[in-house]
Amino acid sequence: MSATVIDQKLIEVEMPIAFTAGWNQVAGVSVTGNLLAINPGEFFFRYTNPSWLLCDWGRVAAELLPAVESDEITIEQMVCDFVKANGRTSTDPAEVLATAHSVYAHMYRPEHLDNPELDFATPKTLTMLRELGTLMALNRVEMDGTISNASPAWMLCATARVVYDLDESEAQVLDELYHGTWFNESRRRESVLAHAALGGRLVHGCQGTPNMSGGCVVPFGADIDRFRKELSAMRGPWIERSLGDLA
Repeated sequence: MSATVIDQKLIEVEMPIAFTAGWNQVAGVSVTGNLLAINPGEFFFRYTNPSWLLCDWGRVAAELLPAVESDEITIEQMVCDFVKANGRTSTDPAEVLATAHSVYAHMYRPEHLDNPELDFATPKTLTMLRELGTLMALNRVEMDGTISNASPAWMLCATARVVYDLDESEAQVLDELYHGTWFNESRRRESVLAHAALGGRLVHGCQGTPNMSGGCVVPFGADIDRFRKELSAMRGPWIERSLGDLA
């Protein structure tokens, strides 16, 4: 399967903390200390629109995260309105990665490990979800539902087997966690609000039962039916390629 990549420029960003060295096992990714580097031509399955809608994380954290919905407005509508008013287009993938890291460092923060409801989660669990989510932010879906950017980070549980040396059963547990176990109502609400910084809403690739289809931050109003149809067609080849980096 050949990749369609329109921008070969190396992506480099200094992350607040070093990513797991296992990312060096994924084609096109290099981790050296806090420096994360991505070669688009090797990393992406598809990379045809390297631009993203972002909102300032500081404003999201200050203005949206404390928001309370009412019988007049839902949190989803709050986020949609906020993105319309404050969203801007960025063509800098390093900025996207830095913003995404702020989002997922907040969502998967260590204090959650003290919650008895999450006694199955470990520090490694938080690291996996934070890092995979950060790289997943470079994926993109257009308003018509077309997938324009896709990488192994989309197939996050397959890629987790490569990066974190998970066996198949451990990857399935991570998949179940990502697609529902983690998100009780309060954490689901927090996820909806936090994803405003990435310009949309998190849409899981599976329908009902987790099936290793990952997910993507999708703009409000996108054609989800077309998105799911295209993802269904590409899921097998993309998972196979993601697992191809297993030693």
